[in-house]
Amino acid sequence: MCGICGLVFFDNNRKIEPHILKRMTDSISHRGPDDEGFYAKNNVGLGFRRLSIIDLNTGHQPLTNEDESIWIIFNGEIYNYLEQRGILKNKGYNFKTSTDTEVILHLYEEYGVDCLQFLRGMFAFAIWDNNKKELFCSRDRFGIKPFYFYKGSEKFVFASEIKAILKAGDIDRTLSSDALDSYFAFGYITSDLSIFKNIKKLQPGHYLLLSFKDKVSVEIRKYWEIEFAPDYSKTEDQWMEEIEMYLSETVKMHMISDVPLGAFLSGGIDSSSVVAMMAKNSSRPIKTFSIGFKEKEFNELKYAREMAQKYNCEHHELIVEPESIDLLPKLIHAYDEPFSDTSAIPTYYVSKMAREFVTVALSGDGGDELFAGYESYPDMVRRHSYFLNFKSPYLNNLIWGNIHKMIPNNFKGKNGSYLLSKNKNYFGAYKHMWSIEERKKLILRDYQGINYSNGSELFKEGILKKGFDNDFITNLQFLDMKTYMVDSVLTKVDRASMMNSLEVRVPLLDHKFAELSFKIPSPLKLNGKEQKYIFKKAMSPFLPKSILNHPKQGFSVPLSLWFREDLKNYVGDILLSKNSLLSHYMDMKFIKGILERNYKEKKNFSDHIWSLLFFEEWLKQNN
Repeated sequence: MCGICGLVFFDNNRKIEPHILKRMTDSISHRGPDDEGFYAKNNVGLGFRRLSIIDLNTGHQPLTNEDESIWIIFNGEIYNYLEQRGILKNKGYNFKTSTDTEVILHLYEEYGVDCLQFLRGMFAFAIWDNNKKELFCSRDRFGIKPFYFYKGSEKFVFASEIKAILKAGDIDRTLSSDALDSYFAFGYITSDLSIFKNIKKLQPGHYLLLSFKDKVSVEIRKYWEIEFAPDYSKTEDQWMEEIEMYLSETVKMHMISDVPLGAFLSGGIDSSSVVAMMAKNSSRPIKTFSIGFKEKEFNELKYAREMAQKYNCEHHELIVEPESIDLLPKLIHAYDEPFSDTSAIPTYYVSKMAREFVTVALSGDGGDELFAGYESYPDMVRRHSYFLNFKSPYLNNLIWGNIHKMIPNNFKGKNGSYLLSKNKNYFGAYKHMWSIEERKKLILRDYQGINYSNGSELFKEGILKKGFDNDFITNLQFLDMKTYMVDSVLTKVDRASMMNSLEVRVPLLDHKFAELSFKIPSPLKLNGKEQKYIFKKAMSPFLPKSILNHPKQGFSVPLSLWFREDLKNYVGDILLSKNSLLSHYMDMKFIKGILERNYKEKKNFSDHIWSLLFFEEWLKQNN
């Protein structure tokens, strides 16, 4: 796992200044504390920071081919690199290292941009082809690894994190109103947006070509897409057999490492399944790491312990306390932009603990999206059936609009009633944080007209238009994979782990295993109210019944309790301070009202409050 960055001037006569590349790589040194490297020739510069995982002695980057016409910097892991290395050797390619990086380089020499079809792993890389005068950049299929870029009038800049792009100098820092709308709508920034208007994300399953052939051009193309193709010909037993076989294979591939390796173990089905398959493929005890809370309703440690005992794991635990809120400034620095998923806190601490023992950890992320595991799915199916009975916009708005007004804010059906009353379809707002009405009251009118926007909802509706007809669950999965999974879950894990120089791998998102799940009919994923039905059956021989049967808890933080008790004064001091920077963007009376309702009415506005705290601290660091 590493950090990459680069700078290309459009003027061929303008030389790269090495100290700028150094400044960029220094800002992401946490992603690679073991080594650094640079390529600077004429108007092209590449920078690299290395966390050594495979081939500890000869893995220096940037890496070049034999005649030094092609250079690569690479962040990630290619799990089938040994297989591809053998094929390339038979084609006559010579290798001077034992790295997966060199495999990508030679695959590019052999196949050009089509090399992506041969890669099985997580990755973000850039290849400078001096013969073609072309920069080829790509991101893995699900967006496990990050890639940001900036195109100005004079230069193109890219990096693993936004902070490195900003270190290139003379970067336009105008805020994106669309990104701010997305942040307060969902708690994360969707699509190709970043908080800065002119810094973009390369989308998962896409590559970018910066070419100097005739004139400077940037072209972005898709090379892979999620394709659900249900196969009804197989029995449950056949699906169970294939799930176990594929999962065992992909976990075994993800265990390739020249450094100590372990696993996050939450006590849920996904991480427990990964640990079970690791134990199946290892002769040594697996090192496992778990986070808990003193509040019982948020604590899954007993399930993690049971799983660890079953497989004789070398188990480690940590309890997260309210004082963990002190971590906020560090989180701001790590994420570079507003990001209000509160589980970033325990993810940071479990990564920090794990790094004391290992350099690589496997996680169970992706299982909820692949096998319809979110608790919102059964609720949405029920609402879907209600919606079909009230196709009249008037009746729909009347019935569900009145229901929405009566439901307490902390009730899990609140967003569902909102979406059914205010949206043309039944998807748009099912995971909202601040509703459109709330955002209109929250964000000041003179901020670029943002409070008139419903761009976030329209973006998600646009994804669904590309979705799959007549399969409600599949469309929910598709939406989550395109938004919540990549922009919240995977972003959270990447930044929190790399803050601690820990590589986290996600075997459930191996694209071969994922493509298997795309073939499983949705009724086998959500069977009535039972989530992950077929996955649970496949894993039942390996997991304790308590783990298979206990309700999903998620990696949630007891902020609602903390904000009413231990952290009540802290919240007021930050958000209602006369020096608060929120006042430049937000209606402070509305914020004060939210805090009062949170305390007096006992309604749960903890997610709202956390999003404000995060944005306030972000403004302080970026003012």
